Amino acid sequence: MLPTLFISHGSPMTVLQDTPARHFLAGLGGLAPRPKAILVISAHWETNMPNVSDPPANETIYDFFGFPKALYDLRYPAPVAHGLARQTAELLGAAGLPCGTDSTRGLDHGAWVPLLLAYPHADIPVIQLSVQTSLGAAHHIAMGAALRPLREEGVLILGSGSFTHDLRRFRPGSTRLDAPETTDVSAFSAWMDEKIMAGDLNALADYRQLAPYAADEHPTEEHLLPLHAVLGAAGPDIKPQKLHSSIEYGFLRMDAYAFA
Repeated sequence: MLPTLFISHGSPMTVLQDTPARHFLAGLGGLAPRPKAILVISAHWETNMPNVSDPPANETIYDFFGFPKALYDLRYPAPVAHGLARQTAELLGAAGLPCGTDSTRGLDHGAWVPLLLAYPHADIPVIQLSVQTSLGAAHHIAMGAALRPLREEGVLILGSGSFTHDLRRFRPGSTRLDAPETTDVSAFSAWMDEKIMAGDLNALADYRQLAPYAADEHPTEEHLLPLHAVLGAAGPDIKPQKLHSSIEYGFLRMDAYAFA
């Protein structure tokens, strides 16, 4: 059975920059058996109810602007996992979480940036599942739990977000990539890591009230909710493994975890 994974995808520039996070993601494909298909729960697709992508072909979505041309020249034409899309919708519906299907949605940079690094040949079928930011952490743990059977079929459930994500702090031209980590980021990340490694789903579901600086590190929740989804998919007896930790710009933690 494949583990579930949470990764911090960072800026679209992750795919081009020489950073610890990029090197980690480039080796991610070798950390687990090759999946038959990949289901990406990306912070960059928000809907009111769960939606699964099932287009005729996966277009590469450039959901950003103002970046170098080299970034817009990249493509990730992975095949679509049509059967997985249907199965995902059925599993969620059976759990009381009605799921729509989007026949036009391609792969946003929360999906294609890490996948381009981890599986550069783009030969593994991929679909995406949206997040429902207004419904919070407990909803996403339940959503992930409904998808747990997919792991027995060789599907990699990948949550792609950011361990911390307060982009209000970014100042173009003056915020250094190698800036030191701020104390509030350290405090929030240490609390999260402690609860993750302890498998404390109750605390993680209530992180918004319990974790120090939670509202500062995540002014909106969409970039952390993929973590809750893959925690739910990992099952009640979570076996966590910390795969990576690094900091960019002083406030963007790039941590990653696997859950067996």
